[in-house]
Amino acid sequence: MVEFPTTLDQALDQAQVATSAAIAAGYRRLSIDLLLPEIKPIPLAYPYLQWLEHEREGLKVFFSDAGAAALARRDWADLQLRSRSIDVAGSRQTSTIEELIDPTDQVFVFVAPTAIEVHVVEQVCNAIGDLPVILFAPRLEDVSTVGIGYAARQLRNRFLSTIEPCYYLRPLAGAALLRVYPSPWQIWQEQETSYTLVAEEPLKPSGERIDEILMKTSAGQPSSRGGFVSRMQSFLKALGQ
Repeated sequence: MVEFPTTLDQALDQAQVATSAAIAAGYRRLSIDLLLPEIKPIPLAYPYLQWLEHEREGLKVFFSDAGAAALARRDWADLQLRSRSIDVAGSRQTSTIEELIDPTDQVFVFVAPTAIEVHVVEQVCNAIGDLPVILFAPRLEDVSTVGIGYAARQLRNRFLSTIEPCYYLRPLAGAALLRVYPSPWQIWQEQETSYTLVAEEPLKPSGERIDEILMKTSAGQPSSRGGFVSRMQSFLKALGQ
């Protein structure tokens, strides 16, 4: 049974469990979405990569640019981090893409990839075949607006549809959307001191569907808005942010 996470430690623990379950079930392209306001994705990646490095051999980590990769190697000295930046593949030549991959690589993580880099991410995924790929805190929700009409829709249908959102956490106004693989998508409503599960959906619900569910369940229900995000701050302090 899924419990609603009240700290980032708990959220990351759930993300780890969901990752293991999805890979065991045969999924090879996964995403970990922690859509938390004012919380930067790269510090969140550190404890997740600590766990993944311990769990699986051959970890390769990709960052969006060389500066982020260099800072990670400096600040995360305890990790045996094999990292690259994907900006060097901006030309999207096949030979350049293949140079990003080593024979010993067994699992790949892209940290906070954006819509700008999604073409390169897709090419790397195609080049590595059946090895697991994890997009950690991807910023791809606006990818359908990148490019011109048909090309953008083709990108969404061709690549993004192959990614399994094994962990997803997004606070809403007085509520939150949560998915922990293999559980369905869940809508949780914020109460005075906790969250209550109010609905489960087999597919990711639209904003209109979430509003419809909350309208049916919110009458007379008190809400302490912003409580979830405020409870996250202790984790940030522990990371030295």
